[in-house]
Order: sequence, then C-alpha cells, then structure tokens
Amino acid sequence: MKLIAAHAHSTAPEGQNVLELANDVDPRDFSLAGVDRVDLHFPKFTDGRAFSQAFLLRRRLGFTGEIRATGDVLADQLQQMARSGFSAAVLRADQDLAIAERQLARYAEFYQGDAVQAKPHFLKAT
Repeated sequence: MKLIAAHAHSTAPEGQNVLELANDVDPRDFSLAGVDRVDLHFPKFTDGRAFSQAFLLRRRLGFTGEIRATGDVLADQLQQMARSGFSAAVLRADQDLAIAERQLARYAEFYQGDAVQAKPHFLKAT
C-alpha cells in the first residue's frame, strides 16, 4: 500500500481520471469506465463505510485501479484498509509516516482471505 502524507496529496493529478465518492453512496451506481483512481473519504475515523465501498470496488466490481483513502485516516486503520482493497492512503496531518509504515509492515500474511487475496492461507499453493 502506498502511504501519502497529508501535505503531498493532490486531488486532481494530471493525466488521471479520478472519481471521488462520498462515503454514503453505492459504488455500483457509477460507471468505472476510464477511471484510473477512486478516492473514498473517511469523514471521521469511526465511520467505516468506505471499507465496504473499497471491498465492493475490488471484489464485486473488479476495479483494478488505485483505491485511495482520504480524510480522517489513522495509522491504526492501514492493515484493514489494505485487506479491504485500498491501494493508497493519505494520512491525517498529525500521523507520522514512519510509524504508519511500520504498522503496515507488521504482518506479512493472514490466515483468512480478504479483498486482495481471496484464498485463505491454507489453500494457497506451496
């Protein structure tokens, strides 16, 4: 997962077609044709609806582009974001990038399947 400091985030990068979704909309209602990146917003860290949106985009809609978490993003949420289908996260301004990177690297694999690796660990080829 790519981690981005709050000051380095660009909402409208050149050459990318970005779709910004509020956390109260259904991603299935939007066309993803030509979309390179979907920004999902966390208005506060206790509101987890963007996790469900990311899962829908990855698993149900087969979106292969970047899914970026924006808003009130804490280092504590990064593992779950990666497992839900997010590929990038813009950290809240008070979050330390080095701590966030360590948190994300803490676990290399998981026993259960998730949005990115659907097969559980015991079914993976050895």
